[in-house]
Amino acid sequence: MSEPGTKEYDELKNDLDLAFLKTITAQFQTLLGVSLIEVLSRHATDEIYLGQRDTAEWTTEDEPLAAFERFGKKLVEIESRIMERNNDSKLKNRVGPVKVSYTLLYPNTSDYSRDGGLTGKGIPNSISI
Repeated sequence: MSEPGTKEYDELKNDLDLAFLKTITAQFQTLLGVSLIEVLSRHATDEIYLGQRDTAEWTTEDEPLAAFERFGKKLVEIESRIMERNNDSKLKNRVGPVKVSYTLLYPNTSDYSRDGGLTGKGIPNSISI
């Protein structure tokens, strides 16, 4: 905050909007930053999510296959609980005024998303920024 008696303080007092505009990032820098984040955060079209495998032949051993199947069932249970909570009108913090359901860390046990963008569903096996 500017000190009383300084040029910046007088500017803030006389033209609050101009003083505010001087504190925010320039339009070009903002556009560049947002574009960079968008490009670096894009998911691959062949994204593989937690609990999914891109090949059935990743192992032939019974013990790891059974553990992977149990893990997949747990993910389905978690997904069901999240969907139940999203549909519970008593839990207003789950949806909010914009009516967008909670999807953070939503397992999404359905088949892969092939749209190449951020779906808000699924926990990727790898991460971007």
